[in-house]
Amino acid sequence: MKFDYSGSSHCGSVFETCNPAHPGERVGRYREVNDREVADELISKMRKAQAEWSKVPGVQRGDILSQYLAAVEQQVDRIAEAITLEQGKPFKESRNEVLKGCAEGRFIAGEAARQQTQSVAAARRDVRNLILHRPRGTVFAICPWNFPAMTPLRKLCPAIAFGNAMLIKPSQYTPAAAFILADIAAEFFPDNLFQVMPCPGKFASELVASGCFDGVSFTGSVEVGRKVAEAAAADLIPAQLELGGKNAVVINDVADLDNCLDQVFSAAFQTGGQRCTSISRVIVNRELHQQVVAGLTARIENLALGDGMSDETGMGPLCHREHWHSVRELTEKAINEGASLIAGGGVDVVPGCPDGYFYKPTILDNADRSTTAGREEIFGPVLAVMAYDTFDEALVMLNETRYGLTSSLFSDSHRLVQRFLQESNHGMLHINNGTVPDVNMPFGGTKASGVGPYSVGASVAAFYTVEQSAYLAW
Repeated sequence: MKFDYSGSSHCGSVFETCNPAHPGERVGRYREVNDREVADELISKMRKAQAEWSKVPGVQRGDILSQYLAAVEQQVDRIAEAITLEQGKPFKESRNEVLKGCAEGRFIAGEAARQQTQSVAAARRDVRNLILHRPRGTVFAICPWNFPAMTPLRKLCPAIAFGNAMLIKPSQYTPAAAFILADIAAEFFPDNLFQVMPCPGKFASELVASGCFDGVSFTGSVEVGRKVAEAAAADLIPAQLELGGKNAVVINDVADLDNCLDQVFSAAFQTGGQRCTSISRVIVNRELHQQVVAGLTARIENLALGDGMSDETGMGPLCHREHWHSVRELTEKAINEGASLIAGGGVDVVPGCPDGYFYKPTILDNADRSTTAGREEIFGPVLAVMAYDTFDEALVMLNETRYGLTSSLFSDSHRLVQRFLQESNHGMLHINNGTVPDVNMPFGGTKASGVGPYSVGASVAAFYTVEQSAYLAW
């Protein structure tokens, strides 16, 4: 057993994780909390720690956070191994995940020093108006299995920088990385300021609804996000929800089609398509349709599936058995609804990994925008291609799903770029660029892709701090 965090005296059942490339290989053992008294005691300790931490000047909090992130980077290989063994993605992707989470956190560490009281013009004589910012308090973070280190870091870093405490519920499939992050944190943060607590989803909802927390940050599916929002509404605490996406790239006209397709392919198949920002739809000018399909298909032929710990692997397995079945079923449904299977479209038996949860990278052509391929989030290595005749039609296709996370346009037309920026109803927009966001830019979506303040960048302060209006008269 590579990781064992089951030795706590907390009551609760023990569960184990497996390697999705070798499901018979047990990777970690953990104990989940399902006892209200135990949870209440932990949260009470966290509240006391937060009260003291909030008194530490922001500049000092930022410095301590930066020291913590440097220590995380020193253990990047250890954390990356934990990610790959439990999640399945290639080791190099796991390393990049950790390093990007640290880069985002380092920007936020600077924001702790830049937070300042704002002076606002007063409407009366002998009065001074100020806008103050204070920490929100103790925040509950519910994290998914696709980014076991970056998502916890994305939530933890602003929480710490702005003077909060954080309790993280990791996914039951990939908890090791979060526990390692907590192990490292013990050297830098006060006791009980940051804790990791696996627990059943129903128990987590009960905690949120009970008034234990001052805010809840969730990343995951729309369906679970609704339950989190309902629980938060029961106690009227703010919720930050990062949800799904059915992201699209519009390919209208490009000077370098190979470069365009390299970016699209990477955005579609990294992490096996198990990213909320993955491109899952290619909306292409009919004049380029056949070239795009041929180019994407050729790239699939060079993508090696395998164990994520192998240097030769370009794409690992899907994360767990239930999700593997879901991707298979949704893809088969899309084909039955009329999409043309161009490449992939089924399970793959990989040498040395006969029982792994592998799914062939898949291209579906002539996808109807009203069907599964055009509307539903498959969350796997499945890319649907659909052609358009006019740019007006392309924008309709782009915007008509219930999601609004990210979108991209490849075009050298200034007029079309301006239309895209004006009319795309997604939270993140890319021009001649795949859907990879920067570490200092707001991250979030519209419609069913997100609720509440965006994460990453300066925008995240809107969730992790509370504004106060102050009037000083003399």
